[in-house]
Parts: sequence; structure tokens; C-alpha cells
Amino acid sequence: MKKLSIIVPVYNMAADGKLDYCLKSLVNQQLSFGEYEIIAVDDCSTDESYEILKDYMARYPDKFIALHSEVNHHQGGAKNIGLAKARGEWLGFIDADDFIVPDYYERLLKKAEETGADMVGCDYTMVTDHSFNVGKIVHNNNYSQTGVMNKERYRNLLIETGSLVVKVYRRELIVGDYVPGTKDKLDIFPEDIFYEDNAVSNTWMLRSKHFEYIDEPLYFYYQHDASTVHSISMKNLEDRMTAGREIVAQAKDNGYFEEYKPEIEFQYTVLFYINTLFSAMPKKSGLKNVYGFCKKLAIEMKETFPNFQDNEYYKEKIHPEEKKQVSYQMKSHLFFYIYYRLLWFYRGLRNGKKNA
Repeated sequence: MKKLSIIVPVYNMAADGKLDYCLKSLVNQQLSFGEYEIIAVDDCSTDESYEILKDYMARYPDKFIALHSEVNHHQGGAKNIGLAKARGEWLGFIDADDFIVPDYYERLLKKAEETGADMVGCDYTMVTDHSFNVGKIVHNNNYSQTGVMNKERYRNLLIETGSLVVKVYRRELIVGDYVPGTKDKLDIFPEDIFYEDNAVSNTWMLRSKHFEYIDEPLYFYYQHDASTVHSISMKNLEDRMTAGREIVAQAKDNGYFEEYKPEIEFQYTVLFYINTLFSAMPKKSGLKNVYGFCKKLAIEMKETFPNFQDNEYYKEKIHPEEKKQVSYQMKSHLFFYIYYRLLWFYRGLRNGKKNA
């Protein structure tokens, strides 16, 4: 067994040195020789990504494993392949266009050893260049979630889970007692969708017995136009909805839906409904049949959680203007649609623009 396995899903990241910069930050981690392994899984890339991975494996055979999927199953599929091979007592993930400070994993694992935690996270910084100059800091978690877990800490963690990649996990939280190498792929993440992390991470959070957090930006989240989070497409929006449905299914299948129903309801409301609705509606999204799509979205929202507007987290955390528009749609989709379009037409005129 290794102390740590780092899973890196890769798809078309060769351009502009993105993949190379990420991998350099991994092979140069301040951990002892043979203590960790990097499992990079090429998800059927059409660029030179897999060649780069094979080059790293040739140069670092003691700690770098390059795998290739013949079929593109998105990040979920690549992670499932990597997890099947992982031999680490701890598991970590990183997106192939991001990078980390040299002592990232050393510090997270040291925190775990000092406290007895089985899950440790930190903050991240959003950057637009390949350097370690700290940009906008995002607090990925908070101290109200840390310590030996109880119901209140679980609730806090479910409401603000933070990013999956900005944490390390004891392997049993994710793969249980699975023996490494006995399968080609595990069935942990949903495949063929984006937002696969959102779909399953709640279950891991609730398996944790002790969570700790380092209040520093040790992970660098690289911003660029090709990033999935910057694209608005019907596929992207439908995947959010699929992930939202999976959040509810996971909670029911694993027996924590009723105990944490307000938290699950709020998560679903934000991911499945709020974020999807207000991504689809602007004209600049360029989507077809927005009227029909958003109408169906509202219908499913009401069918799944009829009283979501009474949720205390919803009342506290959703912006008043969004809550007003949601209330309009819940009463009349036609009225909401007309109101939204007129509102943004007026704002566009006021700002000297024609498109909202």
C-alpha cells in the first residue's frame, strides 16, 4: 500500500501548458520516495494529453501511472478507472488544469495525523496564469464544520461541502474495503455527466468521523475559457439536473434523506433548479426552446419538493430578487418569462445594451 493516491482525470488539456504545469506540481510534492502515486487517466483525448502522460510515466516510473480509456465517459468515468487501481491509504483528486503548492499533500496529511481526522480540506485561490501568485481566495470550508463529527457539523458540511478536489480522504470513505487492482473500474462516480462530484460527495461527507480544515489557499484553481464551469449548453444544464436527482437518490439509498431532508432539499434546489434556471434564461445563453425547458424545470422542482420555498436555508441564503422571480414562476411560468425578459430588456436599455 502507498500512503496516498492522487487521481487525475484528463481530457484535452495539452494546450497552453495546462496539463504539464499540473503534473509538475504533483511530481514535485514534498513527500518521501515511494510514499505516493499519481494515477492520471486519459479520457479518450483527441490532443496530445496521453502522450504527455506517457512521458511522465517514463520519467517517474516509481510514482506515475498513465492509464487510457478507449471511450469518453467524462471525469466520472476516468475517476472510476483511477480508483480501481489506487493503492493509497488516502485518496486525493485534482483537475488536470489546476495545480498545488509543493507541500499541499504533506500539510493535509500532517493535519490528519495530528488530529486523527479521516478527511482534511483547505482553501483555494482562483488564478489566470501559471504561477503561485495568490489571486481571489475562496474559503472552501469553515471551522464550524471541523472536529469529531456530530449532527450539527454534518448539517454545516452538507450546506457548504466545498470542492471535492480540495480535500484528502481516508480510502474507506470512498471505496470501502475494496482490494486495489481486482477490477478495471469501480462504480463510484456517475459517468457521462458533468457535476459528478456534486452527485456523490454527500455520502462521503456523512461517512467521515472527523473533519479538519486548513484556512489557507493551497490549491490553485486555473481559470480559462475552455473550463467546463464557463460553458452554458443544454448538455451542461441537463447534467446539473441529473446530478441533482442523484443527490436525492443517494440520500434515499444510503438512508440519510429523512434525517437531513432540509439540507438535501436546499442542495437540490440550488443545483437542479436555481443555478439551472438563471443560467438558461439570459438571451446570451443562446439556448433553443428556453421557455419550454424552464417550464419543465419548474414542474419537476415542484413535484420533487413542493414546499422548497419554506426551507430555512432557502429563505436565508437565496438572493431576494431570485426568490421573487422564483415565486412568480411557481405561480405562472408565462408571467415569470415575460417579467424576466422585460426586466432585462429595460436594464439593457438603461446600460446602453440590447442583449441581456
